[in-house]
Amino acid sequence: MLPIPATQSNGTGTLGPYWTFYHAVVAEQLRRWLPDRPSLLLDLSGGRGRWPAQAARAGHRVVELVDFRRNGEPWLREASDLIHKVRADDLSFLPDESVDAVVAEERALSMEIMAESALADVARVLKPGGRALVCVDSLVLGMAILAEQNYWAHLCQTGEVMLVPWPDGNITRCFTSLQLREVLTDAGLEVEWVRPRTVLSPSTVDHVLGADGRSLSWLVRTELDAHPDDDDTVGIHLVASARKPG
Repeated sequence: MLPIPATQSNGTGTLGPYWTFYHAVVAEQLRRWLPDRPSLLLDLSGGRGRWPAQAARAGHRVVELVDFRRNGEPWLREASDLIHKVRADDLSFLPDESVDAVVAEERALSMEIMAESALADVARVLKPGGRALVCVDSLVLGMAILAEQNYWAHLCQTGEVMLVPWPDGNITRCFTSLQLREVLTDAGLEVEWVRPRTVLSPSTVDHVLGADGRSLSWLVRTELDAHPDDDDTVGIHLVASARKPG
C-alpha cells in the first residue's frame, strides 16, 4: 500500500536518500510559494521544522507558534531579528487580518484533531488576499498504518473523519484531497491546489541518487513540475495552498 513502511513515514526512519529528497521538495515548494515581497508570516509547524529560518532568509518576518493548541503558559521569545517564537493555546493573541501568510507544515493540522477550528483561526488572522500552505497525513498513509497494526475493523469503518492510532500512542487525522478541500473551504478560504507532497517512490529516488548524487535538484524539479493535483491515491502526505478572498 505504501512505498515505505508506515512506521517510518514521519521522517524518522532509516531511508536517508528519500528523506533528503523529501525535505528538498518541501524547501523548494516553500521557496516558490512564499510572497514576493517581505511579509509577516505565521508558522504553525510546532517548532519542528526549518521553515521559519528559510522564510527569514528570504526577508520575511516570522511568528513561530511553538506549541500550537497545547497546554502551557503563554510566552514570547525573540529567536532572531526576524523570528519570534510564541507559545499559546490558540491564536487569540493575534488581531484579525494581521498576517500575510500562514504555513502549517510538519503535519501540524493532522495532529490537531479539530482542524476545522484551527483553520477558522487561520482564516481570521489572514489579511484579505493572504495565503495558507498546509500539509496533512493522507488517507493512504492512515490505511497503511491501520493495516500494519491489523486494525482491519477500523479500515472498514473509517467514516467521514479518519483518526489513526500510531504505534507510539499518538493519534493523527488523515485526509483525502476532497476532505482537505472541504475543511479549507468551510473555513472561508479559496483552495488554489491540493496535491501529494511526493509521488516519486523511495526506490526511484534511491536509484537516481545512487547513479548520480548531483541529480537531487533535477529530481526535485521533476517532482514539483509533475502537478498531480487532487491525486490522493499516492503519497503519504497531502499539501494544499489556499487564499483568503479579498
